[in-house]
Amino acid sequence: MSAAADTSTTADTHAPGGTYAPTDRTVPTRSRHRASYDRELVHSILDEAYVCHLGFVRDGAPVVLPTLFGRVGERLYVHGSTGSRPLRAAGDGVTAPGLPVCLTVTHVDGLVLARSAFHHSLNYRSVVVHGTAHQVTDPEELRTALDALVDQVVPGRSADSRPGNAKELAATAVIRLDLDEVSAKVRTGGPNDDPEDLGLPHWAGVVPVQGGYGAPVPSGDLDPSVALPGYLTAL
Repeated sequence: MSAAADTSTTADTHAPGGTYAPTDRTVPTRSRHRASYDRELVHSILDEAYVCHLGFVRDGAPVVLPTLFGRVGERLYVHGSTGSRPLRAAGDGVTAPGLPVCLTVTHVDGLVLARSAFHHSLNYRSVVVHGTAHQVTDPEELRTALDALVDQVVPGRSADSRPGNAKELAATAVIRLDLDEVSAKVRTGGPNDDPEDLGLPHWAGVVPVQGGYGAPVPSGDLDPSVALPGYLTAL
């Protein structure tokens, strides 16, 4: 299943008009004009990424972990080992209350160089999600989540690989986080120099940051008769 497919069966509790309802935790204290609650924008930022940062509190101290994620409709899935403490702490939402988390995704689109050091910045797109994560225990949802995690990295790959067997599934844990308290934040454009600095002899402008993929390198033990799949050439 594609990570970007809007196939979630969870109830839609968001504000009308294709937006998420702002909350105290999703309204930024600075640069509020850059915040957005548009659902389509949030989805596009999430779907362009495959690494997120998951924050939670462990033993009274904050912890932030970089990890893979996948989106299915209005849910995000994050995977890890069954021995992972945060995944165990998440519980299933029935026997345990779940794990309060904050999940973030960020794309850097440009380096903004101003005439003054104070006004240097970045052009970026980011999403912040607050909520309570729960461990996925339903076998069907678990397989859907694992497919989404694979397809988030390379769309179409889950259908072109062996699915996890019983032993592998037993060693893999997945938590889900509903897209409920969500905000996006975007900066575009050039530097915001002060008027009195415009005549300074320092270069100012934007250095675009662009990502890309190199040519796929086949595994040394790959059968030469196995052709490069179309979803890789599409990258």
